[in-house]
Amino acid sequence: MNFKQKYFRLPILKACLLAAGLLGVQVASAQKKQKPNIVLVLVDDLGFSDIGPFGATEIETPNLDKLAAGGLKLKEFYNNSICAPTRASLLTGQYQHKAGVGFFNNNLGLAAYQGFLNHESLTLAEVLKSGGYTTLMAGKWHVGDDRNQWPNQRGFDHFFGFIGGASNYYEIGEKGTETVPLVKDNEPYFLEPGKYLTEEITNNALGFLDDQQKAKKPFFLYLAYNAPHWPLQALPADIAKYKGKYKLGWDSLRVQRYRNAIKKGLIGADQKIAAHDDQVKPWNKLTYDEQAYWQTRQEVYAAMIDHVDQGVGRLLAKLKELKQDENTIIIFISDNGAQGGNGTRPYTQRITGPVGTAGSYETQNSNWSQTGNSPLRNYKGAPYEGGISAPFIAWFPNKIKAGTIAKGTGHLIDLAPTFYELAGINYPKQLNGITSNALAGKSLLPLLSGITDTVQRSVPLFWERGGNKAVRWGKWKLVSPAGLTEKYELFDIEKDRGENADVAAQHPEVVAQLKAAYVKWAAENGVVDYETLKTAPARPAQGNNRGNQNF
Repeated sequence: MNFKQKYFRLPILKACLLAAGLLGVQVASAQKKQKPNIVLVLVDDLGFSDIGPFGATEIETPNLDKLAAGGLKLKEFYNNSICAPTRASLLTGQYQHKAGVGFFNNNLGLAAYQGFLNHESLTLAEVLKSGGYTTLMAGKWHVGDDRNQWPNQRGFDHFFGFIGGASNYYEIGEKGTETVPLVKDNEPYFLEPGKYLTEEITNNALGFLDDQQKAKKPFFLYLAYNAPHWPLQALPADIAKYKGKYKLGWDSLRVQRYRNAIKKGLIGADQKIAAHDDQVKPWNKLTYDEQAYWQTRQEVYAAMIDHVDQGVGRLLAKLKELKQDENTIIIFISDNGAQGGNGTRPYTQRITGPVGTAGSYETQNSNWSQTGNSPLRNYKGAPYEGGISAPFIAWFPNKIKAGTIAKGTGHLIDLAPTFYELAGINYPKQLNGITSNALAGKSLLPLLSGITDTVQRSVPLFWERGGNKAVRWGKWKLVSPAGLTEKYELFDIEKDRGENADVAAQHPEVVAQLKAAYVKWAAENGVVDYETLKTAPARPAQGNNRGNQNF
């Protein structure tokens, strides 16, 4: 038996037929009467264990708890490690390079690195709209700065939010000097002083749902919160809930989260927590004042997550009010793991003010982020599990079995084929005269229906961003960190989700096969060597808009 046969087997015919027979048939039958609504909730820089269903019992997330208890959680769901590349894959069902956002939302002079979505990569909104859906978005865009690349120009009927990669949560300027650069359906929008952006994102999303009901059509809502991405700013009432909750410190809390993950069935009891980051100072080595300062930072971060959960609760209430709750699937994910780094982030708009207030501009750091990503290794931007794996929750009343936990091994590229199958839409080979890129992922319906506990693939999953490379196939994961020429690490994820033991030396044949698979994938997707790429000057964004900052 060769490597491919041993570590990845195609589903047997019986499983295929069953997959077509349960959730698929239910959905097909329902489509004759009414197509399901689709809600995709994306949060920003949320770590693997930063919400209740995945281990953060000290953060109040009752609505996410409800979705998880009434639906399905995946142990292994992958993203692209950082904001813009994740959004490119999420919105198109393509690997980020194929969609044009190989590095970030800046133009590096090659088609795979142009910094915005190409037209061959159809967006969820474009395809679902072609199938009779109203398409709505509220929140962060970050996959095209110029006006002709904005959401309304890429298939969304209505959009409220910001175009770039980050924003203040409070407006601290006057009209004409806004520090929260918002857009609503292509027009500038002023956030009134005192209003909180997370709340306004929810408000506009629910307003879109109210208006949409007049159309008598199914809807797709992309609710892309920027919380808990920096700057750390939250409502005082939310911050007050968490006063004193972080006295135990980051070292104890990361172990507590690890144990919670075991109790919740997200990792095996034989799995070890990722090795402690030696760049993070032990909590018991801090002074009293230092501990007080860092507690405050985490209190604000928790409050930001809390308010997102409140928004999810309002969404559920609105769906029930509109009598759409029984016909709506909700998917909840994060764009990457929690952010690493040590220190505050310098920023041109920064002004003085206590952390959490409109005047502050603090970031999340490796210390608490190591806790947020627990029990996984490393942070946002890295090819390790803490960078590319985050929570996944799916909720669909009477369609997805309540309380399900599955292995998953899903990826962002799997959501587009899942949504199109649910909607009964054939992915168009051409749209508006342009030949479209073929979808790269697999439908998750067999997984959501319980027919299988993992996505059945005939090829591995791949990552590249900024020189960081990874390949996942079966239990194996190959990692090549940026800046370390020809260094390859191999991990057995089934035994070592914390990526503590590099077994490359023991399995050279596996390393060789995954390296060869990566080379083939890179050529097919326009991936080039980053050491060569980064010497080329970035091209500035064209045009004049309110969201062309690169974060």
